Amino acid sequence: MPDTLVHQPLKGGEFLVKDASPDSAFFPEEFSEEQLMIRQMAQDFLENEIFPVREQIEEKEPGLTPRLLQRAGELGLLGAHMPEEFGGMALDTNTNTLIGEVLGPAGSWIVSFAAHTGIGMLPILYYGTEAQKQKYLPRLVSGEWASAYALTEPGSGSDALAAKTRADLSPDGKHYVLNGQKMWITNAGFANLFIVFAQVDGDKFTGFLIERDTPGLTLGEEENKLGIHGSSTRMVFLENAKVPVENVLGEIGKGHLIAFNALNIGRFKLGAMTIGGSKRSITTAVQYANERVQFKKPIAQFGAIQYKLAEQVIRLFATESALYRTSNLMRTMEENLHHEGVSFGEAKRRAAQEYAIECAILKVVGSEALDYVVDETVQIHGGMGYSEEASAARAYRDSRINRIFEGTNEINRMLSVEMLLRRAMKGELDIVGPAWEVQKELASMPGFDKPEGLYAEEKKAIKEFKKAVLMVAGAAAKLQMDGQLKLEDEQEVLMNVADMLADTFVAESLLLRVEKLHDMPGKPIDQEIYDAMLKVYLHDATGRMTRFGTDALASFAEGDLLRTLLMGLKRFTKYPPVNVKALRRKIAERLIEANEYCF
Repeated sequence: MPDTLVHQPLKGGEFLVKDASPDSAFFPEEFSEEQLMIRQMAQDFLENEIFPVREQIEEKEPGLTPRLLQRAGELGLLGAHMPEEFGGMALDTNTNTLIGEVLGPAGSWIVSFAAHTGIGMLPILYYGTEAQKQKYLPRLVSGEWASAYALTEPGSGSDALAAKTRADLSPDGKHYVLNGQKMWITNAGFANLFIVFAQVDGDKFTGFLIERDTPGLTLGEEENKLGIHGSSTRMVFLENAKVPVENVLGEIGKGHLIAFNALNIGRFKLGAMTIGGSKRSITTAVQYANERVQFKKPIAQFGAIQYKLAEQVIRLFATESALYRTSNLMRTMEENLHHEGVSFGEAKRRAAQEYAIECAILKVVGSEALDYVVDETVQIHGGMGYSEEASAARAYRDSRINRIFEGTNEINRMLSVEMLLRRAMKGELDIVGPAWEVQKELASMPGFDKPEGLYAEEKKAIKEFKKAVLMVAGAAAKLQMDGQLKLEDEQEVLMNVADMLADTFVAESLLLRVEKLHDMPGKPIDQEIYDAMLKVYLHDATGRMTRFGTDALASFAEGDLLRTLLMGLKRFTKYPPVNVKALRRKIAERLIEANEYCF
């Protein structure tokens, strides 16, 4: 526990209305010796114990995935985020993020690992009684037991609270009797413990801890899926399954708190794993591009291929910057809460809840960056990319689930905006004041002073991005308050604003990283490569901000109001033109020279 309070970080969503300094953020170039050792240990486990048996994992060889989970437990990887009293290592959030990233390329196995360590363990840490924690967490940390999280039903997916599984108290008051079915349950084939949600008396959404050998709990057949073939996914049936009352998780009727808070950190962890998967796929792509000869030279020498390689790198590097920025925000908040005497589990829960907006953004941008990367890796491979003989096809199939896991990307987009507006309405986040300042600025003449200083144009562009988001969201919110718009029925507008919000957060995170690296000794690559990534990302983001903003404004405004708002949008989305071709080639050349992801 720190002796003194660490600095107060920005609150969740506050990035939209306040500037951050590079010193407040943490990035991979700052890993300590201990963190680098842990990274190497996780990498060795991946290379020596997961990759050699990838085909057996894909074929669901009986007992293999549980054995590998147990081996991960022996190395401390299952309990890196758990308190020492339950056998964990209690590592900080940045180190746990690193572990998730390193293990990201593990294919089907990482799905089992993520479900076990995230949604399969954290609800118990967050909401379990002391007896429940003592009974289950040590077994889950060691890998002796595996866990599964049973929320989705045939009739309730994104609308999780519409679940029909029912729980009724037995006449003697000692058990709840559960009846219903769950579907798409990861790890169901070998899990020893299920976290199950049911409606007590038909209307009180509640969590339960159900052991595998509970009479009345049965499983369906393994699902035949598009990708992640090696992960166990089954239906879970409950027919008069008797669960002891002491196995109620949390409070009766408060299961939504468990579900939503588990999903917050699940989204963040998924973002971390997509980073690792992207890095490996980029390495696969560049190595093939260097080996494949057409028209008497390696295809890596062609501009069209260099564009793809560079764009893969830019999207990954920018998303990684946002990931570790968020990781450090959560780490800082957790340390502050520890200093105040808050328990380990409660500090983790509150930090994840505080940064739920950022976690939703990371889930979206991480999964979509990975989808872009694996798709272009297939394209770079040409016909070989479509063959199951190469690894590109499997990565392509496995990636697709990430836009559905942990709440679809559509749900997460809308959630990021809805949570922002809800916090503003509750007074937890002041966006009204800054939005009003933007409105006043629109009524004034624009200034023509040229920005000066290091990254002055980039800093200005991001400040203007924030104004654009506030202007579009503020105009929509005002029309709603005036009764002229019902935002809950305008999902397209919410998604436009969400994309503007995400681009703003990622762009600022990238700027903070590049700015910090500028003053960091011993940089692994030339600063001009970082600068190139930043400039290309901002160039492209400016175009996206214009498009998303225009689409949103034209959806709910018209006449003079629309013309005024579009003029404002044009004013707030200006970034000097850059030679993106030359900058992308510079990034690609460095990647091609290294013959692996090297940033």
